[in-house]
Amino acid sequence: MTRSPNSLCDIEDLPDVGIVMPDGCRLSARVWRPVNADSNPVPAILEFLPYRKRDGTATRDALTHPWFAKRGYACIRVDMRGNGDSEGLMEDEYTQQELDDAVSTIQWLADQPWCSGTVGMMGISWGGFNALQVAALQPAPLKAIITLCSTADRYADDIHFKGGCLLNENLGWGATMWSYSSRAPDPTLRPNWRELWLERLENQPFLPSVWLRHQTRDAYWQHGSVCEDFSAIRAATLAIGGWGDAYKNTVPLLVERLSAPVKGIVGPWVHKYPHFAVPEPRIGFLQEALRWWDHWLKGLDSGIETDPDYRAYLMDGVRPKRWYNNRHGRWISEQAGATSHLSNLTLNLSNDGLGQDEPLDTRIQSPQTCGMDGGEYCAIWLGPDMPGDQRADDALSACFDGPPLSEDLDIVGAPRICLSVSADRPQAQIAVRLNHVHPDGASTRITYGVLNLSHRDSHAQPTPLTPGKPYEISLDLDHIAYRVPKGHRLRVAVSSAYWPLIWPAPEPVELHLTGGTITIPNRPTPGEDEHVFQPPDSETPIDVTTLRDSSNSRRVETDLNSGETRLIIEDDFGRVTDNHHGLTHGGTAYERWTIHPDDPLSAHGQCRWTQEISRGGVDLRTETSCEMWSDRESFFLKAQISAFENETLVFSKQTEDAVPRNQM
Repeated sequence: MTRSPNSLCDIEDLPDVGIVMPDGCRLSARVWRPVNADSNPVPAILEFLPYRKRDGTATRDALTHPWFAKRGYACIRVDMRGNGDSEGLMEDEYTQQELDDAVSTIQWLADQPWCSGTVGMMGISWGGFNALQVAALQPAPLKAIITLCSTADRYADDIHFKGGCLLNENLGWGATMWSYSSRAPDPTLRPNWRELWLERLENQPFLPSVWLRHQTRDAYWQHGSVCEDFSAIRAATLAIGGWGDAYKNTVPLLVERLSAPVKGIVGPWVHKYPHFAVPEPRIGFLQEALRWWDHWLKGLDSGIETDPDYRAYLMDGVRPKRWYNNRHGRWISEQAGATSHLSNLTLNLSNDGLGQDEPLDTRIQSPQTCGMDGGEYCAIWLGPDMPGDQRADDALSACFDGPPLSEDLDIVGAPRICLSVSADRPQAQIAVRLNHVHPDGASTRITYGVLNLSHRDSHAQPTPLTPGKPYEISLDLDHIAYRVPKGHRLRVAVSSAYWPLIWPAPEPVELHLTGGTITIPNRPTPGEDEHVFQPPDSETPIDVTTLRDSSNSRRVETDLNSGETRLIIEDDFGRVTDNHHGLTHGGTAYERWTIHPDDPLSAHGQCRWTQEISRGGVDLRTETSCEMWSDRESFFLKAQISAFENETLVFSKQTEDAVPRNQM
């Protein structure tokens, strides 16, 4: 049967539905559902997050969940335990408790008289991660999921480690969660809000300390990594990502490895839902999702199974910019599989450049400041976070340039670099960038990869290098779909540092390259779109009064006395009042990443956040801060949290930690 073009449903919005877990903990859910769902049950769509439905995700929730509800679904946005208006305490990300709560919630939904018994799960980032993880647990009512901007491997592809290198996002996102989860419930919804808040503050974990204790791919990271057993996922999976996001590799991986029904879409976007993401073009994500739900939750013939397995936006190669509002290009599609079947172009690295069949003998000793134009690891706040002109970083790297291209080159997939390399220290890193060099010399980063050379054979059991001994290594750069125009050049840039994306090795290192190739997946593409999506649609935006506008800044400063370089990031998220329920909320964030070009042990990260909520004469604020530094043997962490009610300090605590370095 096919979906009939019936009129939209009248819906109701229930702001605080209690869902009690088996241990008695009450989770708070916001539910949008058709008003006649009690007499005409509908499928349920769950989004399960720690990001606070009352204020944190209210703007995007308003664009999305009511839209589905008006088309015959019950949409449920749940605050995880220890967050927002839910009871309990949160211990970490993706814990077994979190996943068990999600499974219990799914079963509770299926048992409600207004639910038809079938459930879908949807989410972006954290919600995309746990949708995959919950699907692997196979709760019977869960028939389909939509996972956006997520990963299948928590060690290799999340915000903690990349190529066995410690990402500075490990501290940055830990600081974010330290702040996010410090906020109080809405006093209007929880009469015992103060008791819940103080209990939450007292037990708030500083997660970078937890994550830093697992520097190898151990059982901690295997938990929740669905790549451990792709066959465990039986729910139909629609996976969506963006080339401006950190998690570029998940969609093609899921398309090629899941045995469950699966489709993948990757656009030019940063870490946002595709119906309001940037850079444009946006797509009709809600319409695509509705087709998915209609087929797998209602049994309607929406034509979803005949869609191509993989649809990706092939971006035109353009000049480097810190931000793009639009990326020109075209949609390409693969009917079966993603990219592994595409042809490859293999080019040698030599003393004469890229693609020349000549010897290679190059030494690299990059200053610790190499990488300052790498941009934000995960662009999410809509500031100037994209990679800038790579010429400054190229000057601090070994560069291998190819000749001008005789025709357009469409790179579709994950380039692989293979190198013969030695180092003069037992611990070293390598960063590889594939760049697009314009006729005037401007350099745009196409894609990149990093590798901790102690992890050359295994992320689970790293081993130090023997100084001076050559090793054969390989690493995959991130997936991409990018057109390099005729007459322009390719450049492979190799460096021994990439700050502030990754924490530096404990000593300055010289790398010695004596051989190398890069294999580039390519796909001849016609000029027209191979797939056309419907235009973006959404529900009416949330009604707010803006009390302070948002703003974002990013700047690099050099101290001419000390020689240190600092990247300073300032994000003001504004301050607004939700005119629907009256809660006022706002926040600011500050990061500073400092290093001396000659001294990796000068590396220092600092993060500060402020969060505010107020209503009815109650003003609540949390101030959080943290910092990180290291010596040759250990990482050092310090964090503090202070909470205020009407400018009176009601809670404060500080934590300090030292964690031994393990081949890191």
